[in-house]
Amino acid sequence: MNWKQGLMHGLLSAVTSSLAAIIYNGIYSKAFIVNFSAVLNVSGILFSSTLGCLLMAVSYIIFTRKWGIKAAGFMNIGFVAISFISILGIFNFHLPLDIESPELFPGLAIPMHFFPALGFLAFTPFFSYWRVNK
Repeated sequence: MNWKQGLMHGLLSAVTSSLAAIIYNGIYSKAFIVNFSAVLNVSGILFSSTLGCLLMAVSYIIFTRKWGIKAAGFMNIGFVAISFISILGIFNFHLPLDIESPELFPGLAIPMHFFPALGFLAFTPFFSYWRVNK
C-alpha cells in the first residue's frame, strides 16, 4: 500500500461519512424539530470525519506495511472498538442550558460516531491492502 492510495482511501471515506452525517443531521433535526447547531455543526462534522478517516488510513498504511495484511483485521476491530468507546463521551457532555430537548442529543450524536469507521471499512475492499509484500 502506497501513501497516495491510502490517503485517497481516507479522503473518499471522509467525504462519504461527512455527507452521511450531514444528511442524518438534517433528517433528525427536522423529524424531531430540534436544533443542536450550537454544539454540532457542519464544520465540526467535516473536521471530525476527516480527522478520523485520515487517522484510520495512516494507521492502515503503517500497520499493513509493518505486519502485513493480517494487521488489517485487528485494525478493523480496533476502529469499531474506538467508535464504541467514543460514545461514552456523549453521555458526559453538558449541553448549554438554552438548548431545548437535550435528551434527544444522544440520538443524534451516537450514530455519527460510527459513520467514519463504517465509511472507511466499506471502501476498504476497493483498495489493494492485500497486495502488501512482506
